[in-house]
Amino acid sequence: MGDLSEYQKREPRNPDGIANAIIFKRNYPGNEHLSFLIVEGDTDRRLYRTFVDEARCNINVAYSKSTVLEVLSILEQNNFPGILVIVDADFDALAGKYPTSPNIVFTDTHDLETMIIKSPALEKVLSEFASEEKINQFIRKRDKDVLAVLIECSKPIGYLRWASLQEGLSLTFEGLDFGKFIDKEQLTVGEAKLFKTVKDKSGRQNIADSQLKKSAQTIKKDSHDPWHVCCGHDLVSVLSIGLCKAIGSWNAGDVKIDVLERSLRLAYERAHFQQTQLYTSIQQWEQANTPFVVLKMA
Repeated sequence: MGDLSEYQKREPRNPDGIANAIIFKRNYPGNEHLSFLIVEGDTDRRLYRTFVDEARCNINVAYSKSTVLEVLSILEQNNFPGILVIVDADFDALAGKYPTSPNIVFTDTHDLETMIIKSPALEKVLSEFASEEKINQFIRKRDKDVLAVLIECSKPIGYLRWASLQEGLSLTFEGLDFGKFIDKEQLTVGEAKLFKTVKDKSGRQNIADSQLKKSAQTIKKDSHDPWHVCCGHDLVSVLSIGLCKAIGSWNAGDVKIDVLERSLRLAYERAHFQQTQLYTSIQQWEQANTPFVVLKMA
């Protein structure tokens, strides 16, 4: 890859700007066969760069799923080769929506964070932060392992998120105080407290709890894969609360969500990534798009 450092001081954030920057990089001498990977966020880039051959593939951040897809559309309309995007599946798999282009690949689960939590990386983080004695007591009390409880606790929040999107309720979930609706010893969700917390955060006190309950129940199915229902950020938020009492003895400031998410990323190994459908899908893209390469050699 050519030396582009002087041109990379400021990354554009709008679709046309990102697309034009990618085209400019490709036209730089020596970059004829340089691949371009577009991801949603900077934390995605920090993780994927561990597995990507950065001498042959340039990683670009679009800062939202919609922008990623807009950039891809622009480049495909220009018959631009060697472009691949990774986006979170979110609720698309549950809704029967799948990639509309061979240059789009989804995460195996709801998002990158859930992929990491589903891997052995979680056990490594638990061994670092949790109390083995407290975990054993918790498992005996709940008759479920820690991961099963995290999933069970996060599902109601996931369904509420999905219902808000489906019905245009404009509910706000960013920055929720999970401590207001989660039992710190049992790691269970108080439904009424969840609704109140979300409505207060969203300024939507005019929505009746009965409406929220009905909206979530309407889309809920036993056949749904919980790994597509649950959001990774919610799972980590529940874990953070658990590590303060149910399965650990930390102060809240020591197990903040960003600390745990960073620890999970660091614990996620290449061997874990190689077991995913996402990894396989990237390999298949490489085979169909020779000579462009994304992944490092094993």
